[in-house]
Amino acid sequence: MTISKEQLPAPSRRSVVAAAGVVSLAAALAACGESDDAYDSDDAADKSPDEAGKPGGAAGAVLAKTSEIPVGGGKIFKEEGVVVTQPTEGEFKAFSNRCTHKQCPVTSVEGGTINCPCHGSKFAIADGSVKASPAPKPLPTAEIRVDGDSITLA
Repeated sequence: MTISKEQLPAPSRRSVVAAAGVVSLAAALAACGESDDAYDSDDAADKSPDEAGKPGGAAGAVLAKTSEIPVGGGKIFKEEGVVVTQPTEGEFKAFSNRCTHKQCPVTSVEGGTINCPCHGSKFAIADGSVKASPAPKPLPTAEIRVDGDSITLA
C-alpha cells in the first residue's frame, strides 16, 4: 500500500512551535558553549598549561610608584600581564593577570581578592590562592622589584 502526500496529516501548530523551540534552544546552547573561548588568549592555546598563565612583560619595565598600589588592594597592568598587590603596608606581591580556569584576564582587585569576570573566580591578594572557584589553582607569581618608590618587573 502506497500513501500519497495528500493522505499524510499536516503537522499541528503545536508540533511546529515545539520544533522551533528545540532549534532555538540548540542554537542558544551552542552559542553559550563558544563564549568561554572568546576570552581565551590566542597565544595561551600555543603554550603548555604551565606557561599559559605566566606574565609576559619586559624585565626592568617600571610598572608603578608604590603610592599607586593601595594597601589591601592592587592594580592590574594589562599590557605587562601582571597584577601588583599590597596586602599589608610596604609588602608588594605580583601575579599573572590570567585566570587559571580559562585564561580570562582578571579585571578588578576589590575586597582583598583579584577577580575574574568570566566565571567568578577570585584569588587572594596576599598569595594568589583560589578564594572562589572554578579556578583550579592559584595565580602564578610574577617577579617584581621595589626600588625606593618604584616597582619594576624583575
